[in-house]
Amino acid sequence: MPITPDPLPRPIDHLTECGRDEDPALVLRKATLSWKDLRRRVALLAGWLADRVPERGARIASWAAKGELTCLLPLAAARAGLVHVPVNPLLKRAQVAHILADSGAKLLIGTPARLATLEDGDLPVDCLPLGEDTALSEVASAEKMLAPSCADPSDLAAILYTSGSTGRPKGVMLSHANMWLGAASVASYLGMEADDVTLAVLPLSFDYGQNQLFYSWYCGASVVPLDYLTPRDVTKSCARHGVTTLAAVPPLWVQLVELDWPQDAVTSLRRLTNSGGALTVDLVRALRTMFPQARLFPMYGLTEAFRSTFLDPALVDTHPTSMGRAIPFAEILVIDDQGQLAKPGEEGELVHCGPLVAQGYWQDEERTAERFKPAPAMSEYGGMAVWSGDRVRRDEEGLLYFVGRRDAMIKSAGNRISPQEIEDAAMATGLVAEAVALGVPDERLGQAVHLIVRGSGDEDGLRAALKRELPNFMQPRVVRWLEAMPLNPNGKIDRAALQAMEAA
Repeated sequence: MPITPDPLPRPIDHLTECGRDEDPALVLRKATLSWKDLRRRVALLAGWLADRVPERGARIASWAAKGELTCLLPLAAARAGLVHVPVNPLLKRAQVAHILADSGAKLLIGTPARLATLEDGDLPVDCLPLGEDTALSEVASAEKMLAPSCADPSDLAAILYTSGSTGRPKGVMLSHANMWLGAASVASYLGMEADDVTLAVLPLSFDYGQNQLFYSWYCGASVVPLDYLTPRDVTKSCARHGVTTLAAVPPLWVQLVELDWPQDAVTSLRRLTNSGGALTVDLVRALRTMFPQARLFPMYGLTEAFRSTFLDPALVDTHPTSMGRAIPFAEILVIDDQGQLAKPGEEGELVHCGPLVAQGYWQDEERTAERFKPAPAMSEYGGMAVWSGDRVRRDEEGLLYFVGRRDAMIKSAGNRISPQEIEDAAMATGLVAEAVALGVPDERLGQAVHLIVRGSGDEDGLRAALKRELPNFMQPRVVRWLEAMPLNPNGKIDRAALQAMEAA
């Protein structure tokens, strides 16, 4: 039977207790860990971490592809009283150096090839780099095992770094309760069961990517982590493992519906979930046609509060553009420009209240105060709320619809991209005098990055420099050279005029 959400949060490492000993919990490329294996490996890894980094509350970072280490670290670090900082494996050394310095990480476990790209000064003085294979070898020979923790659910357990519209990535602080209740909430509304198999294709450094593990394990199901090279790898894995649950972002869904799926990959699927951007009406119809037996769950969320809404699959065909309603443990208010509850049909800011709200940004009181504010007076939960900056409206039926963003954030292929980070990288090359990065609507990516610059005209040199400093998903699709930037009445670069020019 489908589970019901447990309103009482627990330490996140207690997820190891949710499955039956003999059932599969984690299906790796060369081995399958049963629940009994999972419990033992997490206990050993936690014991090894506690010896390596004895300071409780210290941050440890991981920078590696999906595997045993990256899947178990979130639970083992929490059990050892440490704070896990998962780093997106697609990031380059400059972004990683910022995350390590900002978090004050004491240990960085990564693949040797990634660690080799770091330069002098990239690692904090007291941060130890350790190869993934070396770490696993040490854990295998370790004897100390830690039992499930008695941590306070409000204790900090993880810091997830996410891009904002300005500046470098900021660390969102997540407690045990945030992650436990997030797992309970999603497992509940997806109707997850112990015999489910989740194909984890989203990066584990993303909130929902990590939650793929947590909501599956919450109900005793198994997870198959996959770093895919091509969309066809996804279809093959679905067939090979009898996958029942598949989450993706819109650009991947676009590629997946263009493939011919083998029947054994289709028939096992029970549910499809979407995050990282809205599905188009055409894409919804394509998914419903290709997977008629699977329930489709469009979702909306933000790292600062995990998930906020989901659309009931029963309403997808009749309301394909809706964000749906609040998920369990979330209260979603639409607040107008006067600070009042917006009426049905009126536009307002989405405000997320309740226990899924994160603890703020790591060591950044200024930016925390901008986004995390007291809940509106009409909130049932009260406390702190996340003021999303997203403009939405609620219809007469209570369904929410996305209107637009208030800031300049670019969302491309499911990634949140800071325009300023791209602009700073362009300026640092010395090849441009001014730079503006914009997100332009794109059918496959959601938004494509366009970079408008004034400078030397050396596009090959600019692109080569950006490829060295920025990950692939931040690379501009279009670089436009102007002799002069348009200015607004205040003498500042007119971003709205540039946006209109690129959209034309």
